[in-house]
Amino acid sequence: MKYFSLMLVPDAGQVRTYRVSQRSLFYVVGTVLALLAFGAWGTYSVYQAKQIQLSLQNSQTMLQVVRQRQNEAYADMQAKLDIEKKKLAVYARNLGQIQASVLRLDSLGERLVEVSKLNKNEFDFGVTPALGGPRLEQTPVLALDEQMQHVGLQLTHLDAQLSAIDMVLQGEREEGLARPHAWPTEGGYLSSHYGMRIDPFTGQRAMHRGVDIANRFGAAVLAASHGVVVFAGKMRGYGYLIEIDHGYGYRTRYGHMSSAAVKAGDEVDANQLIGRVGSTGHSTGPHLHFEVRKFGKDLNPSTYLPRG
Repeated sequence: MKYFSLMLVPDAGQVRTYRVSQRSLFYVVGTVLALLAFGAWGTYSVYQAKQIQLSLQNSQTMLQVVRQRQNEAYADMQAKLDIEKKKLAVYARNLGQIQASVLRLDSLGERLVEVSKLNKNEFDFGVTPALGGPRLEQTPVLALDEQMQHVGLQLTHLDAQLSAIDMVLQGEREEGLARPHAWPTEGGYLSSHYGMRIDPFTGQRAMHRGVDIANRFGAAVLAASHGVVVFAGKMRGYGYLIEIDHGYGYRTRYGHMSSAAVKAGDEVDANQLIGRVGSTGHSTGPHLHFEVRKFGKDLNPSTYLPRG
């Protein structure tokens, strides 16, 4: 067996000699090389682990960003969808109101034709006015727009017929008969006059466009003159309201009623029962709010009442 001698020579002192066999030297060198290899492999493994961890962290961050953007995009689409739904609801509600107006005008027109004994073939309110045009594929919103335009044309058509009928009827009546002249309730007294007054709800000065007639709850409300009912139902501020067209531009309104005894299209005579006194709408107690208008302009009702 071969041996190797290792001599350690200090600057001063005794020289030391170490004798190592070839096999032991190989073992030592191999062990050192193995330790160095394992150390290098361990260092590389730690580096790789850190790189993988950083990559995972970056992937998670990117995934969170993508999810956040998706959530924002979804929220934006949902908000736009909600807006479109609200638009559709508004269109549908407006369309319903217009259709209700068409029905009211149809009823009124048929009643006027019947009362005036005009030619029903000439003024036929059961026939839809002729319309035309190319058919196009449209979205629901555009379809509602088209329906509203269609109904608007119907209203224009009905308004023209009613105007023509009104002109014919006015030619056969005297203006004096159209002028409101009867006391509009069974009993009662004037509790608030026409003109500027202190609003009982706000305490501020405001225009009062009619007169208030205090009366007991349920007292009869009477038509102030002969005419045709053009509105019967709820109206903002008025509560239950009846509006009567007397011809020659005259119209009367009866507000805050508890109930109505007539409907749109009904012909009424002076002093005829049209409803009952109540306190609906913008009201502090049972009374009748009475208005007189001529061609859309409000007038002082006191000048048309038989007593002040």
